Amino acid sequence: MPFFRFLFFFLVLIYLGVFPCKASAETKNYNKPDKPKKATIQWLTFEEAVAKSKKEPRKIFIDVYTDWCGWCRKMEKSTFADPTVADYVNKNYYAVRLDAEGTKPITVEGKTYKFNEANRSHELAYALLQGQLSFPTTVYLDENLKIISPVPGYLDVKTFRNIITYFGENHYKKVTFEQFTAGQKQAGKQK
Repeated sequence: MPFFRFLFFFLVLIYLGVFPCKASAETKNYNKPDKPKKATIQWLTFEEAVAKSKKEPRKIFIDVYTDWCGWCRKMEKSTFADPTVADYVNKNYYAVRLDAEGTKPITVEGKTYKFNEANRSHELAYALLQGQLSFPTTVYLDENLKIISPVPGYLDVKTFRNIITYFGENHYKKVTFEQFTAGQKQAGKQK
């Protein structure tokens, strides 16, 4: 019997000790100013991006992904969540996330792309990836909706920033990507 009495009082003390602390901790959070929101990429549908590009020409960046792809999720949570990446993409591109296995039809310039049962992929993803289904793949379109290049595979923040700058600032028209990144390294050493 003394053991149960001890246990009862012990549990009461824990209850009284824990819950007031939790309540005061929650109260303190109300007094803290809101954290500034991180910059996030402003994702559009493909149709929205095309319509915006017609009004205000800008390149289109497309993240082609699938729900089951682990590297796609990693890229979404790390690379695309980086504030410098989000800021650059939002200023220089119209950004689209395209589920390569999505079933919703997409109509662009009079052509409707649908889910293809035989390939188990969306026709638009198949066209953008030029038949090479690999996930994740980022695809870059110029202001005239012509494919500049699909870039397959996971990209860390540094690599992705180099790529979006390379295409976004039209360096791809003058030098190879290797020459561009070598120039970036040289510029970094000189600073």
